[in-house]
Amino acid sequence: MKTILFLCSGNYYRSRFAESLFNAHAEKAGLEWRAISRGFFLHPGNIGPISTHAIHGLERRGVIVGTELRHPMVVTEQDFESAQHIVAVKEAEHRPQMEAKFPHLIDRVEFWRIDDIDCADPQTALTHLEEAVLRLIPRLTGHEV
Repeated sequence: MKTILFLCSGNYYRSRFAESLFNAHAEKAGLEWRAISRGFFLHPGNIGPISTHAIHGLERRGVIVGTELRHPMVVTEQDFESAQHIVAVKEAEHRPQMEAKFPHLIDRVEFWRIDDIDCADPQTALTHLEEAVLRLIPRLTGHEV
């Protein structure tokens, strides 16, 4: 099983959406890939294990979110080592975090441009994120979803 790592700031909204969406499509297609997600820091303003925007966005796309959700996690060196592919969801936010915390690994990261809630409404941001995830799957696997 190969692993893709989705990174965002707090591992609460965008990266969690991408992780769940990717895994739902990979499982349905029988792909040998699994997504995990992490953040660069834990944000004290995030309430609960995952953003309600992410949950509602997933449910609108037919992805069932379980009741036993994990809380956000901070990325570690081990997470990078275990991943065959790494995506940071917004370059302007996450390239500086990579340069500060993991400069030796920055060349392994694919940077996207998916805005957080402060710059885009959730419907728009999650639609762009969904499109990016669906474009990524065939690049990684050679299989359309």
